[in-house]
Amino acid sequence: MRATIPAGLDRKEAEVYERLDPDRLPKHIAIIMDGNGRWARRRHLPRVAGHRAGVAAVRSTVETAARIHIPALTLYAFSEENWKRRPKTEVSFLMNLLSRYLKQEVPTLNQNNIRLQYIGRQHELPEQVQERMQWAQEATAGNTGMILTLALNYSARSEMVDAFRSMIDAAARNGGVQHLEIDEEAISRHLYTKHLPDPDLVVRTSGEMRLSNFLLWQLAYAEIYVTSTLWPEFRGVHLLEGIAEYQKRERRYGGLSTDHTQPAAAARS
Repeated sequence: MRATIPAGLDRKEAEVYERLDPDRLPKHIAIIMDGNGRWARRRHLPRVAGHRAGVAAVRSTVETAARIHIPALTLYAFSEENWKRRPKTEVSFLMNLLSRYLKQEVPTLNQNNIRLQYIGRQHELPEQVQERMQWAQEATAGNTGMILTLALNYSARSEMVDAFRSMIDAAARNGGVQHLEIDEEAISRHLYTKHLPDPDLVVRTSGEMRLSNFLLWQLAYAEIYVTSTLWPEFRGVHLLEGIAEYQKRERRYGGLSTDHTQPAAAARS
Protein backbone atom coordinates (compact mmCIF):
# COMPACT_ATOMS: atom_id res chain seq x y z
CA MET A 1 0.00 0.00 0.00
CA ARG A 2 1.44 3.34 -1.04
CA ALA A 3 1.89 5.99 1.62
CA THR A 4 -0.33 9.05 1.37
CA ILE A 5 1.83 11.99 0.29
CA PRO A 6 1.53 14.88 2.75
CA ALA A 7 0.32 18.14 1.29
CA GLY A 8 2.99 20.67 0.38
CA LEU A 9 5.80 18.29 -0.66
CA ASP A 10 7.34 18.97 -4.06
CA ARG A 11 7.88 16.25 -6.68
CA LYS A 12 11.35 15.20 -5.52
CA GLU A 13 10.29 15.16 -1.87
CA ALA A 14 7.21 13.09 -2.74
CA GLU A 15 9.34 10.54 -4.61
CA VAL A 16 11.53 9.99 -1.56
CA TYR A 17 8.59 10.03 0.86
CA GLU A 18 6.95 7.19 -1.07
CA ARG A 19 9.86 4.98 -0.01
CA LEU A 20 9.36 5.75 3.68
CA ASP A 21 7.37 3.90 6.31
CA PRO A 22 5.20 6.62 7.90
CA ASP A 23 4.90 4.52 11.07
CA ARG A 24 8.68 4.51 11.58
CA LEU A 25 9.52 8.19 11.27
CA PRO A 26 11.95 9.54 13.89
CA LYS A 27 10.27 11.37 16.74
CA HIS A 28 13.14 13.84 17.12
CA ILE A 29 15.72 14.86 14.51
CA ALA A 30 18.77 16.96 15.38
CA ILE A 31 20.80 18.70 12.68
CA ILE A 32 24.35 20.06 12.81
CA MET A 33 24.21 22.74 10.14
CA ASP A 34 27.71 23.01 8.66
CA GLY A 35 29.32 24.23 5.46
CA ASN A 36 28.23 27.87 5.14
CA GLY A 37 31.82 29.10 4.97
CA ARG A 38 32.91 26.52 2.40
CA TRP A 39 29.84 27.24 0.27
CA ALA A 40 30.78 30.93 0.19
CA ARG A 41 34.49 30.28 -0.38
CA ARG A 42 33.79 28.07 -3.41
CA ARG A 43 31.89 30.99 -4.91
CA HIS A 44 34.55 33.55 -3.93
CA LEU A 45 32.06 35.24 -1.61
CA PRO A 46 32.47 36.45 1.98
CA ARG A 47 31.54 33.97 4.71
CA VAL A 48 28.47 35.99 5.65
CA ALA A 49 27.02 35.20 2.21
CA GLY A 50 27.01 31.54 3.21
CA HIS A 51 25.15 32.30 6.43
CA ARG A 52 22.59 34.34 4.51
CA ALA A 53 22.11 31.52 2.01
CA GLY A 54 21.68 29.06 4.87
CA VAL A 55 18.38 30.70 5.85
CA ALA A 56 16.68 29.14 2.81
CA ALA A 57 17.95 25.73 3.91
CA VAL A 58 16.46 26.27 7.37
CA ARG A 59 13.10 27.27 5.90
CA SER A 60 12.90 24.29 3.53
CA THR A 61 14.02 21.78 6.15
CA VAL A 62 11.69 23.06 8.86
CA GLU A 63 8.66 23.15 6.58
CA THR A 64 9.28 19.64 5.23
CA ALA A 65 9.75 18.22 8.73
CA ALA A 66 6.49 19.82 9.84
CA ARG A 67 4.60 18.61 6.75
CA ILE A 68 5.53 14.98 7.40
CA HIS A 69 4.66 15.41 11.09
CA ILE A 70 8.05 15.01 12.73
CA PRO A 71 7.27 15.82 16.40
CA ALA A 72 10.56 17.59 17.18
CA LEU A 73 13.39 19.16 15.18
CA THR A 74 16.49 20.71 16.79
CA LEU A 75 18.93 22.86 14.81
CA TYR A 76 22.46 23.65 16.00
CA ALA A 77 22.48 27.32 15.08
CA PHE A 78 25.21 28.93 17.19
CA SER A 79 27.69 27.32 19.56
CA GLU A 80 29.45 28.80 22.56
CA GLU A 81 32.70 28.25 20.70
CA ASN A 82 31.52 30.57 17.92
CA TRP A 83 32.19 33.56 20.19
CA LYS A 84 35.88 32.62 20.31
CA ARG A 85 36.47 31.26 16.82
CA ARG A 86 34.62 33.78 14.66
CA PRO A 87 35.56 37.41 13.98
CA LYS A 88 33.42 39.91 15.90
CA THR A 89 32.01 41.28 12.65
CA GLU A 90 30.81 37.81 11.64
CA VAL A 91 29.26 37.15 15.06
CA SER A 92 27.48 40.51 14.89
CA PHE A 93 26.16 39.60 11.45
CA LEU A 94 24.90 36.25 12.76
CA MET A 95 23.06 37.92 15.62
CA ASN A 96 21.40 40.37 13.24
CA LEU A 97 20.56 37.53 10.85
CA LEU A 98 18.96 35.59 13.69
CA SER A 99 16.81 38.58 14.66
CA ARG A 100 15.67 39.08 11.08
CA TYR A 101 14.96 35.36 10.65
CA LEU A 102 12.76 35.26 13.73
CA LYS A 103 10.80 38.32 12.64
CA GLN A 104 10.31 37.05 9.09
CA GLU A 105 9.56 33.41 9.87
CA VAL A 106 7.01 33.67 12.70
CA PRO A 107 4.06 33.90 10.26
CA THR A 108 5.32 30.79 8.45
CA LEU A 109 5.86 28.96 11.73
CA ASN A 110 2.31 29.77 12.77
CA GLN A 111 0.96 28.73 9.38
CA ASN A 112 2.67 25.34 9.84
CA ASN A 113 1.56 25.02 13.49
CA ILE A 114 5.20 25.00 14.69
CA ARG A 115 6.14 25.89 18.25
CA LEU A 116 9.53 27.59 18.68
CA GLN A 117 11.84 26.97 21.63
CA TYR A 118 15.54 27.40 22.46
CA ILE A 119 18.34 25.66 24.30
CA GLY A 120 21.67 27.15 25.36
CA ARG A 121 22.85 30.00 27.56
CA GLN A 122 20.45 32.55 26.18
CA HIS A 123 21.24 35.09 28.89
CA GLU A 124 24.69 35.63 27.35
CA LEU A 125 23.28 36.73 23.99
CA PRO A 126 22.78 40.43 23.17
CA GLU A 127 19.76 41.85 24.96
CA GLN A 128 18.06 42.90 21.74
CA VAL A 129 18.39 39.35 20.40
CA GLN A 130 16.98 37.93 23.62
CA GLU A 131 13.95 40.20 23.32
CA ARG A 132 13.31 39.09 19.73
CA MET A 133 13.72 35.45 20.77
CA GLN A 134 11.19 35.84 23.56
CA TRP A 135 8.76 37.59 21.22
CA ALA A 136 8.99 34.78 18.65
CA GLN A 137 8.59 32.08 21.28
CA GLU A 138 5.52 33.75 22.74
CA ALA A 139 4.08 34.31 19.25
CA THR A 140 4.21 30.56 18.52
CA ALA A 141 3.45 29.26 22.02
CA GLY A 142 -0.12 28.33 21.15
CA ASN A 143 0.86 26.02 18.28
CA THR A 144 0.40 22.29 18.79
CA GLY A 145 2.47 20.77 15.97
CA MET A 146 6.20 20.24 15.64
CA ILE A 147 8.52 21.68 18.27
CA LEU A 148 11.37 23.55 16.56
CA THR A 149 14.29 24.06 18.93
CA LEU A 150 17.15 26.39 18.06
CA ALA A 151 20.41 25.66 19.89
CA LEU A 152 21.84 29.13 20.46
CA ASN A 153 25.01 29.85 22.41
CA TYR A 154 24.92 26.13 23.06
CA SER A 155 27.57 23.73 24.35
CA ALA A 156 26.85 20.17 25.45
CA ARG A 157 29.51 20.35 28.15
CA SER A 158 28.08 23.61 29.46
CA GLU A 159 24.64 22.00 29.44
CA MET A 160 25.94 19.22 31.68
CA VAL A 161 27.60 21.73 34.01
CA ASP A 162 24.33 23.66 34.24
CA ALA A 163 22.42 20.41 34.86
CA PHE A 164 24.68 19.41 37.75
CA ARG A 165 24.44 22.90 39.23
CA SER A 166 20.66 22.74 38.95
CA MET A 167 20.61 19.36 40.71
CA ILE A 168 22.73 20.68 43.58
CA ASP A 169 20.59 23.83 43.89
CA ALA A 170 17.42 21.74 43.97
CA ALA A 171 18.89 19.45 46.62
CA ALA A 172 19.98 22.42 48.74
CA ARG A 173 16.39 23.68 48.72
CA ASN A 174 15.02 20.28 49.69
CA GLY A 175 16.97 19.10 52.71
CA GLY A 176 20.60 19.46 51.64
CA VAL A 177 22.99 17.80 49.22
CA GLN A 178 23.22 14.70 51.42
CA HIS A 179 19.82 13.80 49.97
CA LEU A 180 20.99 14.28 46.39
CA GLU A 181 20.41 11.20 44.27
CA ILE A 182 22.22 11.05 40.96
CA ASP A 183 21.15 8.68 38.20
CA GLU A 184 20.49 8.95 34.47
CA GLU A 185 16.84 9.91 34.93
CA ALA A 186 17.70 12.64 37.42
CA ILE A 187 20.32 14.13 35.09
CA SER A 188 17.93 14.04 32.13
CA ARG A 189 15.34 15.98 34.14
CA HIS A 190 17.81 18.85 34.55
CA LEU A 191 19.04 19.08 30.95
CA TYR A 192 17.93 21.87 28.61
CA THR A 193 16.01 19.25 26.61
CA LYS A 194 14.02 17.81 29.51
CA HIS A 195 10.80 18.56 27.61
CA LEU A 196 11.93 16.58 24.53
CA PRO A 197 12.58 12.92 23.70
CA ASP A 198 16.21 12.13 22.90
CA PRO A 199 16.92 12.44 19.16
CA ASP A 200 16.53 9.28 17.09
CA LEU A 201 18.50 10.72 14.19
CA VAL A 202 21.28 13.31 13.97
CA VAL A 203 22.14 14.77 10.57
CA ARG A 204 25.50 16.40 9.87
CA THR A 205 26.01 18.34 6.66
CA SER A 206 29.25 19.10 4.75
CA GLY A 207 30.75 15.65 5.30
CA GLU A 208 32.37 16.30 8.67
CA MET A 209 32.50 13.25 10.96
CA ARG A 210 32.14 14.75 14.43
CA LEU A 211 29.46 15.87 16.89
CA SER A 212 31.05 19.25 17.70
CA ASN A 213 29.94 19.36 21.34
CA PHE A 214 26.26 18.98 20.39
CA LEU A 215 23.76 17.09 22.57
CA LEU A 216 26.43 14.65 23.75
CA TRP A 217 24.21 13.13 26.45
CA GLN A 218 21.07 12.98 24.31
CA LEU A 219 22.73 11.47 21.22
CA ALA A 220 24.00 8.38 23.04
CA TYR A 221 21.92 6.02 20.88
CA ALA A 222 20.99 8.25 17.95
CA GLU A 223 21.61 7.11 14.40
CA ILE A 224 24.12 9.37 12.63
CA TYR A 225 23.62 10.40 9.03
CA VAL A 226 26.39 12.39 7.35
CA THR A 227 25.90 14.04 3.98
CA SER A 228 28.49 15.87 1.92
CA THR A 229 25.86 18.47 0.99
CA LEU A 230 26.81 21.90 2.32
CA TRP A 231 24.17 23.48 4.51
CA PRO A 232 23.15 26.30 2.10
CA GLU A 233 22.32 23.61 -0.49
CA PHE A 234 20.43 21.38 1.95
CA ARG A 235 16.69 21.12 1.35
CA GLY A 236 13.72 19.13 2.52
CA VAL A 237 14.48 16.33 0.06
CA HIS A 238 17.87 15.82 1.72
CA LEU A 239 16.16 15.50 5.09
CA LEU A 240 13.88 12.84 3.65
CA GLU A 241 16.90 11.00 2.21
CA GLY A 242 18.42 10.99 5.70
CA ILE A 243 15.20 9.53 7.11
CA ALA A 244 15.21 6.88 4.39
CA GLU A 245 18.73 5.87 5.43
CA TYR A 246 17.65 5.88 9.08
CA GLN A 247 14.83 3.45 8.32
CA LYS A 248 17.27 0.97 6.77
CA ARG A 249 19.10 0.59 10.08
CA GLU A 250 18.39 -1.70 13.00
CA ARG A 251 18.38 0.22 16.27
CA ARG A 252 19.75 -2.09 18.97
CA TYR A 253 20.51 0.35 21.84
CA GLY A 254 23.57 -1.71 22.74
CA GLY A 255 21.77 -5.03 22.38
CA LEU A 256 22.29 -7.88 19.93
CA SER A 257 21.21 -7.95 16.33
CA THR A 258 17.89 -9.61 15.57
CA ASP A 259 19.61 -11.27 12.60
CA HIS A 260 20.41 -14.60 14.28
CA THR A 261 22.23 -15.89 11.21
CA GLN A 262 25.17 -13.55 11.82
CA PRO A 263 26.80 -15.38 14.78
CA ALA A 264 26.66 -18.73 12.95
CA ALA A 265 28.15 -17.21 9.83
CA ALA A 266 30.89 -15.63 11.92
CA ALA A 267 31.66 -18.95 13.61
CA ARG A 268 32.11 -20.65 10.23
CA SER A 269 34.48 -17.96 8.96
